[in-house]
Amino acid sequence: MIAILSRFPLSVLHALGVAIGWLSYWLSPTYRRHLRENLELAGLAATPVRRAAIAHAGKALMELPKLWLRPKEDVAALLVDVHGWEFVERALAEGRGIVFLTPHLGCFEITAMYMGARMPLTVLYRPPKQRWMDPYMQAGRGKWMKLAPANLSGVRELLRALRKREAVGLLPDQVPGTGEGVWAPFFGRPAYTMTLAARLLESGAVLISTYAERLPGGAGYRLYMFAPELPASADARARAVAINQEIERLIRLCPEQYLWGYNRYKVPSGAGQPPQAQ
Repeated sequence: MIAILSRFPLSVLHALGVAIGWLSYWLSPTYRRHLRENLELAGLAATPVRRAAIAHAGKALMELPKLWLRPKEDVAALLVDVHGWEFVERALAEGRGIVFLTPHLGCFEITAMYMGARMPLTVLYRPPKQRWMDPYMQAGRGKWMKLAPANLSGVRELLRALRKREAVGLLPDQVPGTGEGVWAPFFGRPAYTMTLAARLLESGAVLISTYAERLPGGAGYRLYMFAPELPASADARARAVAINQEIERLIRLCPEQYLWGYNRYKVPSGAGQPPQAQ
């Protein structure tokens, strides 16, 4: 079935995704609660944003077959516009590694694929909860980039890549495991936040934040890149706070396409309670 879906036009997949998004919303009280609470925290509970976010969550799922299974030239053609590539060129000219931060905003799959087609790229990989998706995900991503396991050995692979002045990619708004994060504000509420990105930047790498906006009518994607300045402090929490602020800024540029249903504020076992709950 997934192979058949990969042959559908992107416009059709996105139309199906709208239906899937609303079906998921009404069938899962937990998902519905997280989406509403997260939008409320961000001050974005207005109905137009909520309705669009529900639709885009479904689109994000239904576009995966095309991105993972179609030939590379077909996928590359879906990215129709790029802004901010000069930040990448500057880092490469300076002989520095690059840490790409790609939140759950827009089409984060094609963002990594675009980078991986143009330079050596290593990304952390965590198998999906739906195990049947794993071979498709590995095959789809593996054509474009090197996949590193989301554990200590994978972190070592990221560091090796940066020492070779290559690029690495992270999802900075993913809740890390116990001992791998700090409590830092995210839309005004403490969220357990990874410190890995801040540690990787100690290699002298350049930080580039990025997202790919999903265009209307299945017209493809528009990629944006930015080079935010982080505080000079070596304190891991100070940098985690700054990274969360940058992710918030990106989300506010395109709030309808963020995965608001993700449980960003969950408490990993052993992480302790967030500051306001102590």
